[in-house]
Amino acid sequence: MAVSYRIAVIGDWESVMGFRALGLDAYPASSPEEAREIIHKLAKEDCAVIYLTEQLAVKLEDVIARYKDALRPAIILIPGKEGSLGVGKRSIQSAIERAVGADIL
Repeated sequence: MAVSYRIAVIGDWESVMGFRALGLDAYPASSPEEAREIIHKLAKEDCAVIYLTEQLAVKLEDVIARYKDALRPAIILIPGKEGSLGVGKRSIQSAIERAVGADIL
């Protein structure tokens, strides 16, 4: 029987609740500690992708590093309600450089 994986979004309430309309699991987190607990819980369950707001990500670098090379969950950084901090873009550029061996962006 095939396993059905979930996609989750973690961030402040205003940034994540709109994702529910798309069928994603939304987890509002009011602090980095709360987000850390949610990420670890989802990693133990059937969550394949976690979208995390950049505002929380800058305070959770250790958690992101822990799952960086894991098969799942993939943690993808997204802008929050305050806009982009550029962290997500730098993360993607770094991943591409590791995979390709050069900055192609």
